[in-house]
Amino acid sequence: MKTKTPIFLLAVFAIFSFSNPAHAQTKNGKEFLLSYFEETANNLKNNIQGLDEAQMSYNPSAEDWSVAECVEHIILTEKMLFTMTKKLLEQPANPERKEEVKATNQQLIAGITDRSSTATAPDALQPTGKYKNPEKALKNFRDQREHILTYLKNVSLEDLRNHIGDTPAGAADAYQSFLFIAGHTARHTLQIEEVKQDAGFLE
Repeated sequence: MKTKTPIFLLAVFAIFSFSNPAHAQTKNGKEFLLSYFEETANNLKNNIQGLDEAQMSYNPSAEDWSVAECVEHIILTEKMLFTMTKKLLEQPANPERKEEVKATNQQLIAGITDRSSTATAPDALQPTGKYKNPEKALKNFRDQREHILTYLKNVSLEDLRNHIGDTPAGAADAYQSFLFIAGHTARHTLQIEEVKQDAGFLE
């Protein structure tokens, strides 16, 4: 059975070209994946720690999310993506589909962190104003990341590469699904940086 990834979430996959085969990647091991999770976690922390309630809740416009709303969306989305990826790995391996995977890690990261294209999050991933300070947000983020990393450290690279599902732009393996989780956080950390650079943001 094929696993479909919701179009509303992975529409960004369509941004990049799947022109290079996955086996051409130079950074495709567990170490690279785990280091990207660490990098994205540190970047998020560095961008929000020390902000006060007014800074967390500042909206550049009625259409833009605040820092707090970005963080809440990150946490909600990581939880959902992790659940989806675990379900993919619970299905029988299908290594016969490996040749269908065309995206490199670099293409995936570049695509999802490209802020020139945006998409509307579904209701389930819309922020509700849960966080007023960075301490609570970071604790919830770290606790959830710990579950993800514990799982990731215990799954083999072979399993990650031999479980292939479908996205709107083509096939992707479980390794890339995990990479997408971290990349999605990087994308919205960039959005947080944009909020902080707005002329009205309170320093």
